[in-house]
Parts: sequence; structure tokens; C-alpha cells
Amino acid sequence: MLSVNLICIGKLKEKYWTEAVKEYSKRLSAFCKFSITELSEYRTVAEPNVKQIETVIKEEGKSIISRLRPNSLVIGMCIEGKIISSEELSELMDSAPLRGKSSVDLIIGGSYGLSDEVKSRCDCRISMGRMTFPHQLARVMLCEQIYRAFQISTGGKYHK
Repeated sequence: MLSVNLICIGKLKEKYWTEAVKEYSKRLSAFCKFSITELSEYRTVAEPNVKQIETVIKEEGKSIISRLRPNSLVIGMCIEGKIISSEELSELMDSAPLRGKSSVDLIIGGSYGLSDEVKSRCDCRISMGRMTFPHQLARVMLCEQIYRAFQISTGGKYHK
């Protein structure tokens, strides 16, 4: 069974986001070993300058890289990533074992994005679109899309 790990900077704060993620986690247990790794946001001042933002991105990047599994297909969620369909995400996840990968790590960075080091470690970078979403909503949306990807690959009725 494929292992899928969602690596996120920050924690879910509101109960409704937590409940939504819990529901998709439960559904995903039929298809994969699903886990979520929440990493702490790097603290900085309220109005950081460019150098401080670079430090945040670098430190959060170190934390992310330390959690990547060695034999994993790494997918970074990036604003500049490729916009793909649900079907294409399904194909991408299905291709992990064919690429010799035993797991999939999906990354949602902090509010300033992913470091260049993290981006270079990614096998691919995808975007949820040109709109901006709160990180907590993005996590729920990605969990839903992972579930949808498995439904597509198994011919489930969830995806229409």
C-alpha cells in the first residue's frame, strides 16, 4: 500500500478545518497509509523585511527537507507550479511506484512559500490555480484532491 504524507508548515486552528481533514484522512485509509506532518512556523516580527523573510523561508525549508522520505515522490505546492487537473494528479500519484518510489510526500509551505532548496528537491511542483487560498483551506482542498485522485484511479463513483 502506497504511503502518502502531507507535510505542512503551521497547524490547523479552527475545529471545522480539523474535522474536514479528519474526514478525508479516514476516507484515505482505504487507499493508502495517509499521514500529515505539521511543522512549526518560523517566528519573525510582525512586519518582516526582505532579509527576515528570506530567513523564514530558509529555516522552514530546512524543517521540510528533514521530513522528506528518501524514496519518495516529492510534490511541492507552489504558486508558480503547473496547474493540473484532478485526473492528472491521479496519474501522477499512480506513477510513483512505476518510478520506483514507495511513497509520496506533498508539501504545503509557509505563508512566504518554499525555499529554493525545497523546490529543487521536488520531483514536480503543482499549483492550485492562480487564486490565493488560506493555508488551512489549501490543506483541506489538497486532502480532498488526494482522495479524489484515488477514487479516479480505482474507478470510484466519487469523481464525476
